[in-house]
Amino acid sequence: MTPPHPLPAARRPLTARPLHTAAALLTGVSLVVTLRAGVEEGAVALAFGGLVAVGELMSRPGLREAAPLGAAAGLSYALLGEHAGHPGHHGVAQVVSVVAAASLLGSVPHVARGQGPVLDHLVRRVLAVGFAAVCFQPLYIRGAFDHWRGPVYALVLLALLILTVLCDAVVAAALAHSRTGWPFPPLLRDELRAVPGIGSAVCATGAVMALAVAVVGLWALPVFSVPLLLTQLSLHRYAAVRATNRQTIASLARATEIAGYTPAGHARRVAALSQAVGRDLGLPEAELTVLEYAALMHDIGQLSLVDPVPAGATAGLPAAEQRRIALLGGAVVRQTGAGAQVAAVVERQADPYPEQPVAARIVRVVNAYDEKVQGAGPGGPLTALEELRLGTGGAYAPEVVEALARVLSRDCLTLPKGG
Repeated sequence: MTPPHPLPAARRPLTARPLHTAAALLTGVSLVVTLRAGVEEGAVALAFGGLVAVGELMSRPGLREAAPLGAAAGLSYALLGEHAGHPGHHGVAQVVSVVAAASLLGSVPHVARGQGPVLDHLVRRVLAVGFAAVCFQPLYIRGAFDHWRGPVYALVLLALLILTVLCDAVVAAALAHSRTGWPFPPLLRDELRAVPGIGSAVCATGAVMALAVAVVGLWALPVFSVPLLLTQLSLHRYAAVRATNRQTIASLARATEIAGYTPAGHARRVAALSQAVGRDLGLPEAELTVLEYAALMHDIGQLSLVDPVPAGATAGLPAAEQRRIALLGGAVVRQTGAGAQVAAVVERQADPYPEQPVAARIVRVVNAYDEKVQGAGPGGPLTALEELRLGTGGAYAPEVVEALARVLSRDCLTLPKGG
């Protein structure tokens, strides 16, 4: 899915500020304590720091977990007690200092290329590792785990990792809410849905590395890093395939603009606004991807028309003609490889809204809105929205129209509230 565009600073929610402050304070205090006390077990710190840095260097900004190897290595170091049978004494401050420094070092190339929200990524990494270290290191140093061995000790580490990943999901949703202005509950649901996937791999690898290093030493790190490294490479290939697929669909969507059937940029505007409305309505990420593709290709059926509709405005056509164009568009989409779900949304965008899937309702409303505001002057958005509200008795879904109003209101348009 297309990465979100950040909101201007003046319109961003303030949920990220306490998180940024907490991460900065935690890192600063940890660095001061570590520099004064000195680094314990330098070889272990260097090995884990190097693995975190390598994971960050290989990351791909824009993915939900951009650097799973770096995350697993950092959490493993936070939950590391013994090293090859020797008790560890590195403590919370050293864990945070090593992981923060390594993450920052590994993020330098991404910062230089201007890729992704690197600051938010670093905040997440520091807070997650700090949380895990605070939960584990003081208890370990006091000997609370001295009599816990075997499966019980492994389950304790795994439970701490799961709790850490769940807390990280809340932090990630809060940071995304602050960066984009999207509603927090759907963002949190998306993060929690991802926990059984890449989150479980990070937890398992972090626990296994901590247990293995405790027994056999640092030789365990490269061995147990390989599965997650291969997973990370697979995620990169998957992201590249998705990006290529989206570029192909976006290029096909421009066919109507090039042929003069629709105004320039219409498909991109409808896709962007449809996604914003979908997020406001709480659609999961998989459905948002279907919605984006369907919105990009919603007018492809107009290529079958002998005479183009003036300005591509299909919302004013008779219902039968709208359905014919929609069915033709769905038939074209089925030949593009975009997927049956995308084709179904395109085919049903002209159906009565009670019979439509949510994505088709959204595309229909947003398409009509974009057609009505073009060339309508400064008062166009208000007028278009009121016309859509008047059409909620039969043509447009009321909940979608009101979601559109909320999205536009967040974009600093002065809009009346719907009844």
